[in-house]
Amino acid sequence: MNRLRLLSLLEAAGVAIDRNSYKIHLATGDDFPPIDAFYAGAFKEWQENQANRNFGRDMVIGLIHLGADRWLFAGVYRVLGFQPAGERFKYETALLDGQEDLIGRLIVQHKRSARAAYLVGQPDGGPFYVAEYRAQPMAVEDFPGYNSVSISYSKLALIVAQNLDTWRGALSNMKGVYLITDLNTGKLYVGSATGNDGLWQRLCAYAASGHGGNKDLKRVLGEHGARYVENFQYSLLEVADSRATDEYILGRESFWKCVVASRQFGYNAN
Repeated sequence: MNRLRLLSLLEAAGVAIDRNSYKIHLATGDDFPPIDAFYAGAFKEWQENQANRNFGRDMVIGLIHLGADRWLFAGVYRVLGFQPAGERFKYETALLDGQEDLIGRLIVQHKRSARAAYLVGQPDGGPFYVAEYRAQPMAVEDFPGYNSVSISYSKLALIVAQNLDTWRGALSNMKGVYLITDLNTGKLYVGSATGNDGLWQRLCAYAASGHGGNKDLKRVLGEHGARYVENFQYSLLEVADSRATDEYILGRESFWKCVVASRQFGYNAN
């Protein structure tokens, strides 16, 4: 069965692509993941900040890795130029017309066979095929359930900034114990939420300051700089509804501190 190539669909939609002068950017990364930049409406700026002169063609197609062989279409950009920015390069690009209904909705299938992230586009479109067209553009996902929360700081900040209903609704009336993991050192911080707005209130505090008022986390960010918060990952250890007493939650917090040894080896001072 013939599969529809990405380039063919783009051209059918009216996107004027130069088949002889384009690159495909397979966007990945851990520091500030491209999918988080996309959720924040900043993928264009994220892509324009390059460590090397990677866009040596007239156009670049941005694809964001979603896992396995699936990629999110993030747009076709005309390369207007670049200039050195310290040890990096700042590109200037412009989004081509005709793709408003495709960006964030089109899922592309491509099996990456090497580590190269900047591929010279083939005139026939190469092995990039249309896998799915979503009814709505991808956005920060809905609340996944209490047992499945594990998010980066950048995603936490987006969830709070967008005041997402499913997250706020699930966490506002729930007390509980949470875990912050420093993915750079492996150190852990165990905390609890007992206030009127429960876990949601605590997550909002972390999104605002990075440390939520905690002494050791404040010290870490003071030593390494505010951007160090991007190493933090947030998850839930257990939850309880608003009928649980504060004493019970604090007892469970102490239990988890012992379990993960966060007093001896982590960021809990007491």
